[in-house]
Amino acid sequence: MAIEVFWSSGSPFSWRVLLALEAKRLPYQSRLLEMSKREHKTPEFLALNPRGQVPVLRDGDYAIYESIAILAYLDRKYPATPLFGVNAEETGTIWRAVCEVTCYLDETTDDFILPIYFGRAEAEGDQVRAALPAIQSELARLEATLRERAKTGAWLATSAISAADIVLFPLVMSLLRAAGKPSAAAFDHGLTPFSEKYPALAAWVARVEGMPGYERTYPPHWR
Repeated sequence: MAIEVFWSSGSPFSWRVLLALEAKRLPYQSRLLEMSKREHKTPEFLALNPRGQVPVLRDGDYAIYESIAILAYLDRKYPATPLFGVNAEETGTIWRAVCEVTCYLDETTDDFILPIYFGRAEAEGDQVRAALPAIQSELARLEATLRERAKTGAWLATSAISAADIVLFPLVMSLLRAAGKPSAAAFDHGLTPFSEKYPALAAWVARVEGMPGYERTYPPHWR
């Protein structure tokens, strides 16, 4: 039975799982849910994830949710093209990078993008502004890391694409999409022009976009 992925368009957490499946070249069946129709709250979906959130991966009789847990499962179940390293040192480096993204960028990204996406930027302007210093600090740190690693052709954490890249990438893309919205112009977000502000990050984004199968992961409603 093929792997099934239940996801929603534009969810950075869903995007992580799709990227991982493509990076590992695993066949899967896409189950795109329409959140506006509350397909993530049906009894059938809640039986897979009682929290009613995406993504969920079902592999035969086994179902798992939470994006990073899914990546860890896929790496153990299908070890070809490892996402969490080939030795202890790589594994530690990758997990450190993953933890830094989840601890220091996940929540602040939401604080910036969600008010802009849902037309609340003016009403929640203080929240948006409060998120920006942390976002800018993390992007500057990532820019410096990637600038140094680019000298050897490496990715964010190791010489090959890894969970570190996959966990970070959808957040960067979400930030850029939000920054391009008209209401974002009211904030000194410093994200654009991206290739000038963060050239190493921009080059890294292009490398991910060049991955085989990338187009299948791109949020349909962003096109």
